[in-house]
Amino acid sequence: MASLQFHGNVNADIRYDISLDPARESNLFRLLMRQQLAMGTRPSPRLPKWWPKRLEMMGQVLAKAYSSMVIFTSLHLGVLFTKTTLDVLPTGELQAITDALTMTIIYFFTGYGTIYWCLRSRRLLAYMDHMNREYRHHSLAGVTFVSGHAAYRMSRNFTLAWMMSCLLGVIFWGVSPLMMGIRMLPLHCWYPFDALGPVTYSAVYATQLFGQILVGMTFSFGGSLFVTLSLLLLGQFDVLYCSLKNLDAHSKLLSGESINGLSLLQEELLLGDATRELNQYALLQEHPTDLLRMSAGRKCPGQGNAFHNALVECVRLHRFILHCAQELENLFSPYCLVKSLQITIQLCLLVFVGVSGTREVLRIVNQLQYLGLTIFELLMFTYCGELLSRHSIRSGDAFWRGAWWQHAHFIRQDILIFLVNSRRAVHVTAGKFYVMDVNRLRSVITQAFSFLTLLQKLAAKKTESDL
Repeated sequence: MASLQFHGNVNADIRYDISLDPARESNLFRLLMRQQLAMGTRPSPRLPKWWPKRLEMMGQVLAKAYSSMVIFTSLHLGVLFTKTTLDVLPTGELQAITDALTMTIIYFFTGYGTIYWCLRSRRLLAYMDHMNREYRHHSLAGVTFVSGHAAYRMSRNFTLAWMMSCLLGVIFWGVSPLMMGIRMLPLHCWYPFDALGPVTYSAVYATQLFGQILVGMTFSFGGSLFVTLSLLLLGQFDVLYCSLKNLDAHSKLLSGESINGLSLLQEELLLGDATRELNQYALLQEHPTDLLRMSAGRKCPGQGNAFHNALVECVRLHRFILHCAQELENLFSPYCLVKSLQITIQLCLLVFVGVSGTREVLRIVNQLQYLGLTIFELLMFTYCGELLSRHSIRSGDAFWRGAWWQHAHFIRQDILIFLVNSRRAVHVTAGKFYVMDVNRLRSVITQAFSFLTLLQKLAAKKTESDL
């Protein structure tokens, strides 16, 4: 947690403006934690306080049993589609082969994602707890401020919208036979028994529908978690940059500068819309501090000491951000490697089926949904990675915006060390092989369409041989 001086020596829960600076959120990941429970990736959950102590063991056993059922559902559908793919390979029907292969990849990746986040659940929970405990909900007390609540609100809204989009896409596919009023299964795969029999049909249909829901939950969770963490880190960078900009104003505020003097400094730092520097912040918006509200608790021995202590707080915040960014890289590097491979192959197969497949309306709608979700998911990972890389090296720009030269004799060595360390860009990689940025977006799409061209040539040769 930040020191009391960070908040203006008043209290840690002070709000710089009643309407523009909301109170600190106790849990930034409430929606994601509930999604974790729903998709079975927390085999050892924290039981609620009202849960009876004598039933704690039963609760843990039920959680592990549910996780095992989720993993089994995904993997057994992946195995069934593998058998379907092997059966249609001798026929040479490229459309049937690509259909079966696409679903094989989807369900095996669903199983992989579920197992991966089950194994990383403790580490992920510790990471979330650390961020909830240490994040700064607003910038250093000064004449202007940014509130981190906007980043939290954006991440929460995105998580909800992305989860609903993924679920609607896969559930629409799952309930298609019911909408059409025909007795068939939503997923066409091999079974060692009559799946359409009067006894087995309902059970098989329910299993496939549950599997489709798991696909939507797994795909939405990985992307939502990555975007949420990226947005929160970008928000913390904005908090850091506004704090660096207000170092001189912070020292004057604590040393007893008059309201008139602070107001002049506020006008100098917070320029009008026509003259304000563009793109200072990635997500947050800068607002004027309520100076009358902040003037009550400003006590500090001297400007130089306050300036140096404030710089130390900024260094601590920067180290916290870099630690969280490194943990983000550790969590997502193996996941992004498999995700990139899955998206490349799936994108190629979906486009091929869309171009060369049948022209049934329901089939086209389902394919477009999967294709749109796949492309947008790739864009999420690469664009957020690009934003983090570009925005993480702007500490120097933020520092030069303040009147740092007036306190240079107090911070000469400290600021040199800080500026050198601030030039280290944050990167999220895929298995340490390549960086997840817009260049990766271009290369994945290029590779996918290269494979698509190869499949189209194979389809053309088969057509010629049939003639």
